[in-house]
Amino acid sequence: MNTYLVGGAVRDGLLGLEPRERDFVVTGATPESLLQQGFRQVGASFPVFLHPDTQEEYALARTERKQGHGYHGFAVDFHPGVSLEQDLERRDLTINAMARDEGGHLIDPYGGQADIAARLLRHVSPAFSEDPLRVLRVARFAARFAHLGFTVHPGTLALMQQMTRDGEISHLVPERCWIEIEGGLSAAKPSVFLQVLHDCGALAVLLPEVEALSGVPQDSRYHPEVDTFVHLGMALDYAAGEDYSSEVRFSLLVHDLGKGLTPQAQWPSHHGHETAGLPLVREVCQRLKVPTAHRELAERVCELHLRIHRVAELRPETLLKLLEAADLLRRPERLQPLLQACESDYRGRLGLSDRPYPQAGVVEAALQAALSVKAADIDTAGLTGPEIGAALQKARTAAIARQAVTAVTGDS
Repeated sequence: MNTYLVGGAVRDGLLGLEPRERDFVVTGATPESLLQQGFRQVGASFPVFLHPDTQEEYALARTERKQGHGYHGFAVDFHPGVSLEQDLERRDLTINAMARDEGGHLIDPYGGQADIAARLLRHVSPAFSEDPLRVLRVARFAARFAHLGFTVHPGTLALMQQMTRDGEISHLVPERCWIEIEGGLSAAKPSVFLQVLHDCGALAVLLPEVEALSGVPQDSRYHPEVDTFVHLGMALDYAAGEDYSSEVRFSLLVHDLGKGLTPQAQWPSHHGHETAGLPLVREVCQRLKVPTAHRELAERVCELHLRIHRVAELRPETLLKLLEAADLLRRPERLQPLLQACESDYRGRLGLSDRPYPQAGVVEAALQAALSVKAADIDTAGLTGPEIGAALQKARTAAIARQAVTAVTGDS
């Protein structure tokens, strides 16, 4: 029995990065022999074991043979005679197909170290095409390592394009797609994740609503970058630079979907795109089984981002309606993610990333003013239920108006 450190830990060590986790492959062993040593089995499709002391993952060396569609369409063989080289050959990219033995010596049968030096994401073998999830994984790695200069090898991109044409992407289950999409959006450069998927044709299959934004022009007076798809990537990259949450980044991915519905005769104007986009946002969330928190923020950002951008133009009563539409009076904790998404949208434009966004302060102050008025503060003598609600709204509108005057005059 021999044990090898494999995969990301080896790759990250060569890149000078701190490994996120360590995974091991074991050759010459059986499930029974590992169980006898105190390992605990956790793998369902194939045996993966947790070390009794470190709780790190140890997998038996295995080969895979495609026998159906999708992520689970494989026959797995993990008998003791499977070699380390055979196990590494089934991996996706050469930079992930390296190992170190117990003495620390590098084992690199497929040129991963050379591809790290060349900053290339290259598939290990033609077997890459047997797992369509690898298309998303390559896009995610491209986004994760873009800042280090990594690009997708032309041959690998061509293989990904062929996989898309063959219809393999459509066999992926929503849960697996969402995990990879969220991972790509959470990377250092989400725009690269989208661009790679666009270049290989997979974006049109997975997110046709986002693909539809490519080449759609916007008014250059407000969007110097013009192309809506480019703007989307810039907004996402701004959010990544600020380390905003996964929920915020997903809301940016879908906030402008309505622009893909604008008739060409109306370009570059997109009047009403925020309302038109809402059904598309809901459709994407349902199709990908997006978590509730992501969906709720995405809907609010899609519907309200333009109103928040123009908040300085709103009258106090209209501003209160905006706070109510965002459900901020009931759930004020929703404010910061909403403002972070709107600010990323605002600054995700060519040459405008450093432009101030005072709108955030206006909304924050208005919310605090509205929340300062409680129902107990209202004289409800002789008022019915609807009248009490109207009186509370009137008092909150007045509080927002006073706050606005204070902000202008500097009085306190």
